[in-house]
Amino acid sequence: MRYLVWFSRVFVGVLFIISGLIKLNDPVGFSFKLEEYFSQGVLDLPFLMPLALGISIFVVILEVVLGVFLLLGFKPRFTVWSLLLMIVFFTFLTFYSAYFNKVTDCGCFGDAIKLTPWESFTKDIILLVFVLILFKGQRFIKPLFQTRTSWILAGITVLACAIFANHVLNHLPSVDFRPYKIGANIQEGMSVPEDAPKPIYEYAWQFKVNGEDKVVVTNGEYPSVDGEFVGVETTEIQKGYEPPIHDFTIEQNGEDLSAQLLEEDKLVMVIAYDLAKSNQEVFEDVAVVTKKAASNGYKVIGMSASSIDRANAIREEHDLDFDFYFTDETALKTIVRSNPAILVLERGTIQQKVHYNDIDKLKL
Repeated sequence: MRYLVWFSRVFVGVLFIISGLIKLNDPVGFSFKLEEYFSQGVLDLPFLMPLALGISIFVVILEVVLGVFLLLGFKPRFTVWSLLLMIVFFTFLTFYSAYFNKVTDCGCFGDAIKLTPWESFTKDIILLVFVLILFKGQRFIKPLFQTRTSWILAGITVLACAIFANHVLNHLPSVDFRPYKIGANIQEGMSVPEDAPKPIYEYAWQFKVNGEDKVVVTNGEYPSVDGEFVGVETTEIQKGYEPPIHDFTIEQNGEDLSAQLLEEDKLVMVIAYDLAKSNQEVFEDVAVVTKKAASNGYKVIGMSASSIDRANAIREEHDLDFDFYFTDETALKTIVRSNPAILVLERGTIQQKVHYNDIDKLKL
């Protein structure tokens, strides 16, 4: 039991630290995932949606801290109870998502490692087993250092997490795991290789044969049945290849102009997924830098999921000398974790990406 507890201690501690740090690198992205869980179509807790970012930061810092506490053997009773309550909650959440097909990606490891709902649930079941081992063998969890040293290391962990969270919130994630990272080409991200796996469908053909219902299942071919055809139900049993970027458009008046605009040699995108939630004061700086970009030969466009009326109002209020195009809100949230933000592209390749606090660092 002693060795089993030691293995569980290291395994659970390291996994919680890795999972927490990945999400701590992008707490805004994790807050978007929490908003999805809190939405009416999932847990129906809309009153928690405005608190999603605060909850996100608390949860990811707690994950890292509990992982460190476990490895140090510091406050074992508190640590093990906290781990148990957290993993029970996460196991329920991932099972609910998987069984009812509510949230297709739990966000357990941010954008670094994508897990299907059932993979997430399986991962949590395995973790739950190891946490239960720790719970049963608490007496074998001995501190690595004296109490004073453990308190110092615990304090350093909390302080370091808080400083890092503040940095990424006021700038951008230190490591970008998304398909829109600097150096990525958007057109290439949307392309599908010729040899990519195709989706596989199952077809349930319904017939009336001698007055009775008959169902024949095939993978596509029409069955030879001597009866009256009633209908067919199609089920995707195996997903095909999905390109990293699959929901990106730049629309105006219902027309997708992304292919044309992504061929621009010098393109500046001002991205604001929701103009009502944008930092309004920053648009004064946006106006200055975009006029400079236009004078240097850049094509400047705005991209938002907000209405045309709101976009026009923002343009007039802040003297913005460019047009806004419509893009899906989820895509814009994925592109950059800032509202607003600015991207610089060269023929579809992202050259620069800055948070609104770093607009002065743009090189035009």
